[in-house]
Amino acid sequence: MSDPLTPEILLNGYASGVFPMAESRENPDIFWVDPHRRGVIPVDGFHISRSLARTLRTSSFDIRINSDFSGTVAACADRAETWINAEIFDLYQELHRLGFAHSIEVWDTHTLVGGVYGVTLGGVFFGESMFSRRRDTSKIALAYLVDRLCRCGFTLFDTQFVTPHLLSLGAQEIPRETYRKRLFSALRVDANFYSAGAISSPEDVLQCNTQTSYRE
Repeated sequence: MSDPLTPEILLNGYASGVFPMAESRENPDIFWVDPHRRGVIPVDGFHISRSLARTLRTSSFDIRINSDFSGTVAACADRAETWINAEIFDLYQELHRLGFAHSIEVWDTHTLVGGVYGVTLGGVFFGESMFSRRRDTSKIALAYLVDRLCRCGFTLFDTQFVTPHLLSLGAQEIPRETYRKRLFSALRVDANFYSAGAISSPEDVLQCNTQTSYRE
């Protein structure tokens, strides 16, 4: 990109169906990505395995919203290869300050051990990245995120791409044109990430996922 990327330009990009990436942490250049096939997780179709359901019911992890957004993004970037360079990191901090970017976090007492973050516009949640420092903590974060999207009136959860991990959780890959039709429709929805109030109980998370799949 030749011109400086601003939060406003970034939001306009999301609304038109593209998202930014960098080649690496050290590379200062940012480019727009517009995949031919797009990953989405149906808000009412997150798959929870029998083992994950058991973990949700029995774990002592604390689930928080936006308690440490900066730490969540930093943890997502803390890997050998990442598309999150310094400019992208700073831009998402600004989107968070403006109320457009959110994180669902998994804590073990005072330690951040898992999480996911993304951007909201209308009825769309644009998932950006997730991380896990304990077994299943990224899956736990996703389960609580989908629960919140369902309860807050969101209609589209964009994962950008699909991976075997996401496919096992109910993700689907759809053509670009299908995605854009769903995107433009969802952007007209008036959803609020905070309207569901406090974090749901594990039982409520399991109940909200109406297509829960108990399989190993």
